Amino acid sequence: MKAEILNIRFLHQGWSRFGIAQVRLADGAVVEREIEDHGNSVGILPYDPERRVATLVRELRVPPLFVAGEQVQLEAPAGLIEDGSPEANARREVMEEVGLHLHALEFVAAAYSCASLTTEKIHLFLAPYGQADRAEAGGGAEGEHENIRVVEMPLAELAARADRAEITDLKTLTLVLSLRARHPELFET
Repeated sequence: MKAEILNIRFLHQGWSRFGIAQVRLADGAVVEREIEDHGNSVGILPYDPERRVATLVRELRVPPLFVAGEQVQLEAPAGLIEDGSPEANARREVMEEVGLHLHALEFVAAAYSCASLTTEKIHLFLAPYGQADRAEAGGGAEGEHENIRVVEMPLAELAARADRAEITDLKTLTLVLSLRARHPELFET
């Protein structure tokens, strides 16, 4: 027997939908599981290979504020996939959040961000840029109240933060480790 969803009862529908699914497991047991659904997303680590820096954002995330009192989180630029391809959305998000015009995108993975709870599949990219690609100041889309602070950080410092377990955002950690695995020469001193 295969597992199957018997029904879903949505308790809230806004930016995200939150629901309870009644599921028949492969062994025949019927259980309830929570689902959060807001669509798929992109996460991008823009990096300048010449200057050996990456451009990230600092912004408030309410769940870390709730559980740990964290006022801001250091993250790779990211956002929901709206219309178009993951690549087009990656370029739009990076322009909105950090003001960079991206050319090449290096695909890393498309993975569920937390398969036990959310339907979100995040498309991850590494993205080289140069100083001439800075087009705007960034800071987020008008009216979204993101209050984004753009941070340019040396890759060596970013790697050291990863090694000290100081990067608490999973997409950012994945992207930093991917950049170091694929382009180790950028981290040599």
